[in-house]
Amino acid sequence: MTAETEPTTQSTDSCCSPSGSCHGGGADVQIEPTDSVTTVYEVKGMTCGHCEGAVSEEISALGGVTSVEAVAATGRVTVSSKAPLTEDAVRAAVDEAGYELVGRAA
Repeated sequence: MTAETEPTTQSTDSCCSPSGSCHGGGADVQIEPTDSVTTVYEVKGMTCGHCEGAVSEEISALGGVTSVEAVAATGRVTVSSKAPLTEDAVRAAVDEAGYELVGRAA
């Protein structure tokens, strides 16, 4: 195996370094291109790329979701879906990831 393909292990105690970060940029999950409804939510508690990925993964599992972009630096999660999602469904997904949905971003 080359250094590029070797698996890496990560501590299960925390996803973040002591400074509160582990990755830069946003986590972006694109499922399929389509005409869609886009909603921006505010999520509390994301501090790093791992957090972004956890939130994106849970929300992308909701029916009809076509893309998710979570950005820890702003606390914003942009969700595109084939039809509007209920806030309760998004809240449950964010809760499952271990974070708090504040609501729709203003």
